Amino acid sequence: MQLVVARVGRAHGIKGEVTVEVRTDEPELRLGPGAVLLTDPASAGPLTIETGRVHSGRLLLRFEGVRDRTAAEALRNTLLIAEVDPDDKPEDPDEYYDHQLMDLDVVTLDGTEVGRITEISHLPSQDLFVVERPDGTEVLIPFVEAIVTEIDLEEQRAVIDPPPGLIDDQAASDEVADGNSAASSEDENG
Repeated sequence: MQLVVARVGRAHGIKGEVTVEVRTDEPELRLGPGAVLLTDPASAGPLTIETGRVHSGRLLLRFEGVRDRTAAEALRNTLLIAEVDPDDKPEDPDEYYDHQLMDLDVVTLDGTEVGRITEISHLPSQDLFVVERPDGTEVLIPFVEAIVTEIDLEEQRAVIDPPPGLIDDQAASDEVADGNSAASSEDENG
């Protein structure tokens, strides 16, 4: 199975180093010296990591055969892909690979069906589940412990406790309307 583990950023310096946007919780395992990574676009690789270091909070990598800034800059926005055994699981029991989460049924605490996970979006601040609802619309669910209360891989489901308005826009509208009518009553009564 193939997993995207990083995206190449801009060149750093003049000796072929690049910044990378890490997309794995296990960079020391996936992005260490000697690791051979496939690429998207495929024509850019495969790439073998020669060295890696952290500089000002960013991971810098140098690949074998990439010796100058021009060659490093040519790799910009290339996705780095690792081959992973589909049965592998992250060391932390509260972490999951994207392929484990894809197609899970999403239900609320009371068992109400929300939809099915069709994509995991990795944003700088948090990850989001893209959930396709039964009517074909999509809803974004932040993958945070306060909202996603349980991942049950055996049952193939994710249980969520959504705040008002996250999955039901009408509920949020009703609450706002109720709040406004209460405020109006107070204003009229003094």
